[in-house]
This record gives sequence, structure tokens and C-alpha cells, in this order.
Amino acid sequence: MGETEHHHHHQDHQAPPPVQAPPPPNLGLSRGPIWQPAEQLLQLHYCIHSNPSWHEALLLAFQHYIVMLGTTVFIATTLVNAMGGDAGEKARVIQTLLFMSGINTLLQSWFGSRLPAVMSGSVAFILPVLSIINDYTDMTFSSEHERFTYTMRTIQGSLIVSSFINIILGYSRAWGNLTRLFSPVVIVPVVSLVGLGLFARGFPQLANCVQIGLPMLILLVLTQQYMKRLHHATHHVLERFALLLCVAVVWAFAAILTVAGAYNNVKRSTQFSCRTDRSYLMSSAPWIRVPYPFQWGTPIFKASHVFGMMGAALVSAAETTGTFYAASRLSGATAPPAYVLSRSIGLQGLNMLLDGIFGTVVGTTASVENVGLLGLTHIGSRRVIQISCGFMIFFSIFGKFGAFFASIPLPIFAAIYCVLFGIVAAVGISFLQFANSNSMRNMYVLGLSLFLGISISQYFAMNTAPDGHGPTRTNAGWFNDILNTIFSSAPTVAIIVGTILDNTLEHKQIAERGLPWWVPFQSRKGDVRNDEFYHYPLRISELIPSRFL
Repeated sequence: MGETEHHHHHQDHQAPPPVQAPPPPNLGLSRGPIWQPAEQLLQLHYCIHSNPSWHEALLLAFQHYIVMLGTTVFIATTLVNAMGGDAGEKARVIQTLLFMSGINTLLQSWFGSRLPAVMSGSVAFILPVLSIINDYTDMTFSSEHERFTYTMRTIQGSLIVSSFINIILGYSRAWGNLTRLFSPVVIVPVVSLVGLGLFARGFPQLANCVQIGLPMLILLVLTQQYMKRLHHATHHVLERFALLLCVAVVWAFAAILTVAGAYNNVKRSTQFSCRTDRSYLMSSAPWIRVPYPFQWGTPIFKASHVFGMMGAALVSAAETTGTFYAASRLSGATAPPAYVLSRSIGLQGLNMLLDGIFGTVVGTTASVENVGLLGLTHIGSRRVIQISCGFMIFFSIFGKFGAFFASIPLPIFAAIYCVLFGIVAAVGISFLQFANSNSMRNMYVLGLSLFLGISISQYFAMNTAPDGHGPTRTNAGWFNDILNTIFSSAPTVAIIVGTILDNTLEHKQIAERGLPWWVPFQSRKGDVRNDEFYHYPLRISELIPSRFL
């Protein structure tokens, strides 16, 4: 018995441990494909230096012309009447803006950024221009026409002097050195707010005439994204030219409503937004007119107005930089190097100098909506943008033809902006793939830059009176104009906040900020593709001293 008990005890001691069940699967692990960071968008049909057929390129270029018209007409409508101008002077201002947009875009695509970005009038200049208009409200003039020309001459002088801010920042390479402080963590809020910061020009303007704005938005989304699936033959056409088709359909619908008397008994502001016969551009525009230097008279230089315009020049440089980053991604190019951004901002200053000489009512910046159109059509060809310059110059000279398209109601453009600005904002978010999106440090920089960029600019917008007076109200009017203009721009606030935080907060390793990907694009020889995308045309680079390249 004892032996048996001992034997059983020994057997129990030698028994193997029970087999443990395998641990439960970690459901947090991805079981699908993991998308690797991609420097170039794979869905592009044509990149920066590839070109569609000529007939397609012409239609795409005309589409870019139609898209940039909205901002041009909006600026002229906002400012010319307040300056005392009539419908004829509004038509001539639109012609001048179109003419200089064509010239400036050609120069920028040849000798500046070399990106497929349209250069058009900048809304950042509206605040300092309103300040100039307000200063002349109480002055006595023999006629409203005299008040208009006197105001235009003052704007000309302010643009001419303030242009040297961008010329110096660009060609001294100071702006390029500033962009070397950027990382993908900074680029995300800057580019995103280039699109999101313009939200007031989307649905709020669409709502001024819901009867045509909302159908335009719905029709554009349905046609461009869903109807192209109906048949393979329509896929190609609708994906690239749905915007033109929708504009034609909704514009015709608005004309039918106007003729039928749908807006006869509504308030004046609704008639102005909805009717197709309230712009008076067709009747007032000249058949042929070539804009020429100092067409409004000798420029007037006043220090207080010049300083206010300098703030707008800085804002236009910041917004243009963010737009160029979006354009590079949507055209299949590498991120623009520091030396390219320096020369492009310097050239933008020269463009502003030309704007002042020819008498545009505002300065120049890169058009956000046209960059969004690159993403909508999946075509980032530089040649298409250069052809669109021909349409801008042609319709600026032959005024009646240009006035026909400029009479498209603004809510139609606002519906288009809802899509195009959203695309640019999403492109900004895509830069986050090159940094550590799981880093709490990066989340802090991104969150604060995005929120303050929107919140501060919205505060300044909400507290700015129709005459241009903002929340900064000291005894120095020029100082007020500078601060009110700078902090009314969401991308500019994002650059200030993001750059300071990203370069001063502690980080564990440089890869956390995405610098290993970012740094090679900041110098000419850092990446072999830089010269491929950004070199000057022909052999011009051999004739220009290297310090200016």
C-alpha cells in the first residue's frame, strides 16, 4: 500500500503541465493591406510635364478660365461699387484683372514656381483696399467717377511700393530659408487651411441663391462621381469636363427662371445673386480694349496706405506658398524646394509691381480653386495652365465675349468652391503620412495650428466692419491694417503657430517630424527629380547667375 501510494505520488509529480490554449487574436492588428506613404498620387492621368491631346488641353484650359472668373468677378463686385465706380468701370477692372492674371501666370509657369498654378487676384488685399476707400468717403469730389479714379491711383501707388516686400523676401532667399524650418507637421495645417480658410466663399455664398447654388453642387457631385459609372464611354468625358457641363446646365436654368419672372418680387440682394441680367457687364463692356500702364492716372503714394498693403503682400506670400505645396502634390511633382519658393515669391513681387503699374484693384496670389481643379480632373499638366492664359488674355481684350462668361451668377461659383476647396484641404492632410501620426507631440502641433488658424481668423472676420475696420483699433491706422490683414488669414496664422511649435517642442527623433523625407527636397541636389520638375525652360538657366536660380 505504501509502495503503491509512493508510486502514485511519483507519477503525479512527473505529469506534464496542462496544455494552454493559444492567446486570443489581437483584433487591433490590421488584417488588410497597409498603405505605404506615396510621394506621388497614382491616380493622376497627366503629371506636370506630360500633356493631353490638343483638343482636350483646350477644353481643360477653358475650364480653368471659367473657374478663376469667380474670384475675379467677386473682387470687382465687392470693391468697385464702394469706390464709386459704375458698371462700365467694373467691366474695365475685370478686364485688367484677367489680363494681368494671364501675364502673371505665364511668367510664374516659365520663370517662377514652374507649377501648374493659376495666378489671380487675391482677396487678402480687400481689407487694406477697403481702408483706402474709407479714408476717401468724407472727401469732396466733383463726381463719383473722380472718386473712383482717385482711389484707384492710391491703390496703384500702394501696390507698387508694397511689391518690394515680396521682391526682397524672394530674391534675397529669406523666404526660402523660412520654409526650411517647415516639416510635414507644419505643411499639413498650412495647406489644409488654404482650402478650409475660404469656407465663407463656399456654402454661405451658395445660400444667397439656393435655387441655383444647391442644384449646381448636387449636379456636379452626381455627374462627376456617379454618372461616369453608367457607361465606359462617358467615364472619360464626365470625369474631366463635368464642371463645364454642369455650369452650362445650371446657368441656362438660372436664365429660364429669370425670364419666367421667378425673381421679380424678391428683395434686391436676392435678385443680384440669382438673376442673370443684374451684372450689366454685357451692355457696359467695350468690344475691344487693351489694358495699358497707368490707365487710371498717375499713382498716388501715401505712407499709411502703403503699410497696410504690405501686410496683404506678406499674407499673399504665405497663402501662395501653401497653394504651391498643394499644386506640387496634385501635379505629380516633388515638394517645391526652398530655392524654388524663393524665386517664385520674388517673381510674385514683380507681378505685384506690374499689377500696380497696370492698375489692378488688388495684388496677385496663386488660385486655390484652380489647384483644386487639378485634383478634380486628375490632370496636373503645366501646358494646360499655360493655354488657359491665352483665354484670360483673349477675353480681357475682347470685352463683350469676356463679359458674357463673367455674368455667370456667383452662387454657381460658390457651389464649385465647395468641392474644389475641399480637395485642397484634403491634399494638405495627405502630407501627414510622411510624419508620425501616432505621436502625441505631432497631434499637439497639428491640433493647435489648425484650431487657432481657423479660430483667430474667424474672430477677426466676425469683428471686421463692412468699411474694413477690424478688431485691432489703435491710433495708428497703418498698424491696424497690417495686423487685421495678417490675422484674418488662416494659413498665415497656421504658419506662425505651427513653425514656432514644431521647432521648439521636444521630439525624440527627427523621423517623428518627417524630416528624413522632407530635407532632400530643400536643396537643388538633394533629390534628382528636383531639377526635372523645376528647371527653367530651354537653356535659360545657363544665362542666369546661380545665385538668382
